[in-house]
Amino acid sequence: MATDYDAPRKTEEDQSEESIEELKARRHDKNSGKVDEDEAEAAESFELPGADLSHEELAVEVKPRQEDEFTCMSCFLVHHRSQLADEKNLICKDCA
Repeated sequence: MATDYDAPRKTEEDQSEESIEELKARRHDKNSGKVDEDEAEAAESFELPGADLSHEELAVEVKPRQEDEFTCMSCFLVHHRSQLADEKNLICKDCA
């Protein structure tokens, strides 16, 4: 379909749009509708580093390294053999 680039891009409704000052005022009105968050209430959900977690219990199943896996000697992560970049030094592709 052919496009007439000389035709006005705005409709009559768009041309009668508000002035820049009215648009700026509307932008400030949108910001004023935000709800202020209670800082004390928000701080209760934060856990600080070094917090006492002795009452917490973790349930993690640790599996031994499988036959098709290796431990990278650079990052010490267990990877699948397909990630092996240096077989002699046991280096993964991420560390190579």
